[in-house]
Amino acid sequence: MLLTVGLGNPGPQYAYHRHNLGFMALDDIAERHGFGPFRAKFQGQASEGRVGGDKVLLLKPMTYMNESGRSVGQAMRFYKLTPADVVVIHDELDLEAGKCRVKRGGGAGGHNGLRSIDSHIGPDYWRVRVGVGHPGDKARVNRHLLGDFAAGDEAWLDPMLEAVAAAFPILAEGRPDQFMNKVAMATKPVAT
Repeated sequence: MLLTVGLGNPGPQYAYHRHNLGFMALDDIAERHGFGPFRAKFQGQASEGRVGGDKVLLLKPMTYMNESGRSVGQAMRFYKLTPADVVVIHDELDLEAGKCRVKRGGGAGGHNGLRSIDSHIGPDYWRVRVGVGHPGDKARVNRHLLGDFAAGDEAWLDPMLEAVAAAFPILAEGRPDQFMNKVAMATKPVAT
């Protein structure tokens, strides 16, 4: 089984925040691949389905970002998974808006959701980092992350979420480089 976690904060007031990009990505994956409805489980909202021949659990922790690890750790222990069986999709300040990178392990880079997960399961899980851009001034970071996407962001956000959902089976097969290539090709600006 692959445990795929989208990071965000619960509640409609946060639904379109940059920090909720992980929740948005899981909604698109669930819809595209015919997952069942999300239900309360593991201190979060979970949906089970299959991608290719693999069983996948999509999990949106409802513990708020800073305590995401509690939910992830509970699901991981229940299914007897290792960190290598966990993929976390999250917003990334240090990537240009609309860029996607995948890596296994590493530091939290100031991301409180990752810091919480690291403290509960260790750092050796897969991370799908989707760039939301940096506001340019450290003092504006919280407002940037906890603010809604701007209208102009839809030009890259919708294609990015669609590309991540479409390429998800490649990631589930354990081919992160091919996943990144497919997402990059699908989100490449069209020359005019």
